[in-house]
Amino acid sequence: MPAISTNDLKNGITLNLDGTLYTVVEFQHVKPGKGGAFVRSKLRNLRSNNMLEKTFNAGVKVEQAILEKNDMQFLYKDGEEYVFMDQGSYDQVNIKPSALGEAADYLIENAVAIIATYEGDIVSVEIPASVELEIALTEPGVQGDRVSGARKPATLQTGKVIQVPLFVNIGDRVKVDTRSGDYITRV
Repeated sequence: MPAISTNDLKNGITLNLDGTLYTVVEFQHVKPGKGGAFVRSKLRNLRSNNMLEKTFNAGVKVEQAILEKNDMQFLYKDGEEYVFMDQGSYDQVNIKPSALGEAADYLIENAVAIIATYEGDIVSVEIPASVELEIALTEPGVQGDRVSGARKPATLQTGKVIQVPLFVNIGDRVKVDTRSGDYITRV
């Protein structure tokens, strides 16, 4: 495994600390008047998404994890698993919903995701920040019920339930923020 100095940390680098993968979110080199320099960092656990603040002595070697990232196209659901095709090699891979996490709520056929693996295990799935999906089920908007900012639940074609404005109906296509699950606009 490649080891890098804590002096060479950059945002986005993935580290393997005691068998757990972390991405560097933020770092700061600190050189106090007395004592040795150190690096204060904020790290995100790739599996649990929890944040960790860690301080390293300057110049200490840490293990860098090299992630393999592939553009993969979602083909279809096979029982519980999602079937993806590598767009480079055309190999098909079955992925469990637990490995996809929240991304599974926004995947429709032919959607492309960037799947990062480390030693054969999926560690992250990146999808676009917003997607366009169809409303599969919602209550009809009642005429005259136009309270500003009022919302109602709506089920997307993927099965995810979001809050939408009262004027949105079944069959409408809406843009949804995949990071927060919020309705953005009707398409």
